[in-house]
Amino acid sequence: MIITLTDSGPLLVDQIGDQIRGLITTGLLPADQRLPSVRQLASDLGVAPGTVAKAYRTLENEGFLVTRIGSGTRVSADASATPRDVLAAATKLVQASQREGANIDEVIRVLRAVWPDQ
Repeated sequence: MIITLTDSGPLLVDQIGDQIRGLITTGLLPADQRLPSVRQLASDLGVAPGTVAKAYRTLENEGFLVTRIGSGTRVSADASATPRDVLAAATKLVQASQREGANIDEVIRVLRAVWPDQ
């Protein structure tokens, strides 16, 4: 599992959560995949264990992860990858948006505007 953190931008806990969430939704972390322990990931990333623990708790509350004593933290069986066609379309949307200089907030507004029943 590859996670990279930056000093600028969102809080470290949010960066960790966002990246793990992304790995799950893209299918790079499949259901039942065991994640590193809190201490191991904290050591690997050079952050406090509490930061990783908070990210894991948030993802568990969102249904992405399941933690059990003795078996560690795993990707939830209920967490599913985004369908390939949706992921491909999203990738194209991001590329077109970057070419045109649109930011994520603008893209989200467009998606909400074109989404049926909004």
